[in-house]
Amino acid sequence: MRLALQAFEERTAGDIDAAVAAAAVRGRAEALLVISDALFVSEQGRIVELSPRHRLPTMFDTPEFESAGGLMSYGTDLTDLFRRAATYVHKILRGARPADLPVEQAAKFELVVNRRSARALGLTIPSSLLLRADQVIE
Repeated sequence: MRLALQAFEERTAGDIDAAVAAAAVRGRAEALLVISDALFVSEQGRIVELSPRHRLPTMFDTPEFESAGGLMSYGTDLTDLFRRAATYVHKILRGARPADLPVEQAAKFELVVNRRSARALGLTIPSSLLLRADQVIE
């Protein structure tokens, strides 16, 4: 299997349509990987709408996209990150200097699979992947 990476830079909501179309048509992409930022989060419905139109399975880094109809996501568990951030706040309020606190890497990740979206794309998700998923949206 050969994997080729194409990067697109979107600055406005209108750029999203053009980038997905370019990936699907000119780039002959077989899938999309969307890394969340403020624009993509605010336009999640648009991205989720465009993916099946262009027959592109799309993976995201946050589970919010799956509840909106995305295919799957794998990324840090945001609830766990916020809980861990509270520990830092507590230490700082007790007098710790922020510069003295260690930087931690995320320790908990979450896999979410949307079977409804998979069926709409004509995909079968292997049972081994479904068994490993933290959440399966039927």
